[in-house]
Amino acid sequence: MKIEDFQPGTYKQQFQYRSFDPPLINQSWTWDSPEIHHLLAEASRHVGELNGLSLIVPDVDRFIQMHVVKEAQTSSRIEGTQTEMDEALEDDPEEISPEKRDDWKEVRNYIQAMNQSIERLQTLPLSNRLLCEAHATLMQGVRGEGKTPGEFRRSQNWIGGATLADAVFIPSHHENLPALMSDLEAFWYNESFFVPELIRIAISHYQFETLHPFLDGNGRIGRLLITLYLVSKGLLRLPCLYVSAHLEQHRAAYYDALTAVRTRGDLAHWVRFFLVAINETAKKGVRTFQAIHQLRQTATAQVQTLGKRSANALRVLDILYVKPTVTSSSLAARLELSQPTADRVLSELQKLGILHELTGKRRNRVFYFKDYYELFSS
Repeated sequence: MKIEDFQPGTYKQQFQYRSFDPPLINQSWTWDSPEIHHLLAEASRHVGELNGLSLIVPDVDRFIQMHVVKEAQTSSRIEGTQTEMDEALEDDPEEISPEKRDDWKEVRNYIQAMNQSIERLQTLPLSNRLLCEAHATLMQGVRGEGKTPGEFRRSQNWIGGATLADAVFIPSHHENLPALMSDLEAFWYNESFFVPELIRIAISHYQFETLHPFLDGNGRIGRLLITLYLVSKGLLRLPCLYVSAHLEQHRAAYYDALTAVRTRGDLAHWVRFFLVAINETAKKGVRTFQAIHQLRQTATAQVQTLGKRSANALRVLDILYVKPTVTSSSLAARLELSQPTADRVLSELQKLGILHELTGKRRNRVFYFKDYYELFSS
């Protein structure tokens, strides 16, 4: 199938509405567009550079959780949540205002789903089963938890509008899902033809979002699929590509590009949009890793001026790279320090300009590693 010749699918009359059946995608794909060739080369090069940096940055696992949190926060934000990065980093729901806890829980579930899925890839191939496991985690204890979490839908859903009667888009009837989702999974592993992995995941993401196989949470799982695919295929060793930040920034164009495929078969436009998103995100990821490396060198040099107090200060820095906010009491417990010692270390780091205090209070103060935090919050 040539991308430029793609036919979007057909509408099928159901009882009182028409559902949309996309064509099967498990086939060879080619294209004539020089722009797609160029964008594919650029995106592949920068993804490779990002992966290479993740292999050589010392103690890189220490920094990956911030990438996961960023992806979770922005992917959830596309769906309308209002959780900010500082809130997404918070472990305790009591520290979140009651009116924002539902949003916060959705983001925390996404973080857990990502971490669990990356770990599962060590023993379970990327598959519909793995996506269902991720969905069960995503929906646990949040809005949508009653909509068959962890299972493909067994009833009709729709996009936009209050009912099927005024829906903007109605995906395939649920009876067609097993065959269509099996075709999608087979496409990931079909070695009888050559299709570059970035083209495969571009088409796969479109197909997943068009099928909308779950009753809720499809957008988040569809974007999670991008990261899981790149890791499972070895394009990335670690989940350090937070493409949702680009998609959130260009949300209208993202939805328009998906819609263009369904309405007029413009798969080439979607593939170009997707490759640009991957390329720009990978380049930003490279810059972030480079900035982390420079920041770490600078912060370490500053801390080493503290003499005998530098050992504890370096231990604090190691914690802050995983989660850049800390309180004195949590630090004392985490590092098994006395409270006065923890207070002194935080005070020294504040004097060096590494830590900044967030609350303005005299008690229960929260400190954060401002320069590091801002690499991900912008």
